[in-house]
Amino acid sequence: MTTRRNFALGAGLAAAGLVAAPAIAKAQTLKWRMVTSWPKRLPGPGMSAERIADRIRTLSAGRLDIAVSAAGEVVPAFGVLDAVGNGVAEIGHTAAFYWQGKMPSAAFFTTVPFGLTPAEHVAWIDAGGGQALWDALYAPFGVKPFMGGNTGVCMGGWFRRDLKSLADLKGLKLRSLGLGGEVYRRLGATPQTTPPAEILSSLQSGVIDGAEFVGPGTDIALGLYRAAANYYYPGFNKPNGTGECIVSLKAWQALPDDLKAIIEHACASEANYALAEMERLNGQALAALTGQHGVKLVAFPTDLIAAARRQADDVLNELAARDTATAGVYKSYKAFRDRTAQWSHVSIEAVLRARLG
Repeated sequence: MTTRRNFALGAGLAAAGLVAAPAIAKAQTLKWRMVTSWPKRLPGPGMSAERIADRIRTLSAGRLDIAVSAAGEVVPAFGVLDAVGNGVAEIGHTAAFYWQGKMPSAAFFTTVPFGLTPAEHVAWIDAGGGQALWDALYAPFGVKPFMGGNTGVCMGGWFRRDLKSLADLKGLKLRSLGLGGEVYRRLGATPQTTPPAEILSSLQSGVIDGAEFVGPGTDIALGLYRAAANYYYPGFNKPNGTGECIVSLKAWQALPDDLKAIIEHACASEANYALAEMERLNGQALAALTGQHGVKLVAFPTDLIAAARRQADDVLNELAARDTATAGVYKSYKAFRDRTAQWSHVSIEAVLRARLG
C-alpha cells in the first residue's frame, strides 16, 4: 500500500509538473517591440532589422520575441532614439547620424566624410576603443548601442542634372544627412532631412534636386532611378554605412546574462552578414541600373572633391571644439584613421589598383 501511495504521489507530482512547465515557460517569454527608421523590409537596413529580430527569437528558443515595425507604423523614422529611450519600444534599428542634433559626435558611429571605410570602422569600434565611447555617449539617452548591420561604401548621390564643376552644386536642394550634409551645405547646396520613404516622391515633385541615401542595392529598391538618371561617385560623404541596433537600458539591465549575450551575438552576426550581403546586392544592382534602367554612372568633378575634402577637415575640427565628449570621440576616431591609413594604402588600395591593371 505504501509503495502504491508513493507511486501515486509521484505520478501526481509529475502530472502537475507537466501542467506547470508550459505556464512557467510562457511567463518567461518576453515580448519586445522594435521600431525602425526604414520602410518595411527595405533591402539593406530594413532587412538587417528583420534578421536581428529573427536571430534573437531563434537563439533564445522564443524566450525573447521581437515584433518589428517599419518607420511610421509606431513612430516616425527619426523618432527611434526617443522611442527606445522613453520606453515606447524596447529596441530599435536606425543610424547614429540621425541624432547629430542631440549629440554632435553621434555621426562618427555611422560615417564621416572622407573617414573610415567599413573594415576600418569595425576595427575602431570592436578593437580600437570605439564601443566604450559609443556606450558612454548614448547612456544619458537611456539606450545601449550595437553595430547592427552595414550597407558598406555608399554612393555620392542621385542628381537630376549634370554636375560639370563645383559651381553646378550651388543652390541645389539635396537630401543629405549627417556631417556629409554639412559639407554639401558649405559647398553651396541646401541639405534636406527627407525620410527614406519620401525620397522618391520628393525627387519626382521637385521638392529636392538630388539625394544621397545608401548604395545601389538599397537605392534601386526605393526606385530613385525613376526620378534622377545621374548617379555620382565616389561616396566621399559616406564611406561607411553602419546601422545601429539600440536597446533600452532599462530593458537591457533587466535581462539575464544569456539573453544579453544572445542580443550581442545577433547584432554582431548581422554586422558581418550585412556587409557580405550588400557587396552582392550592390554589384548586382549597379549592373541592373546601368544596363536596364539607363542610369548614367558619373564621377564627381575633381574640383568638387577637392573642395569637399577641405570643407570636411573644417567641419570635423569645428565639431571637435564644441564640447569635451565630441572632442574625445573625434580624437579617438582621427587617431585610428591616421594609424590605419598607411596600411590601407599598401593593402586594399594597392590591390584594387593592381587588379585593374
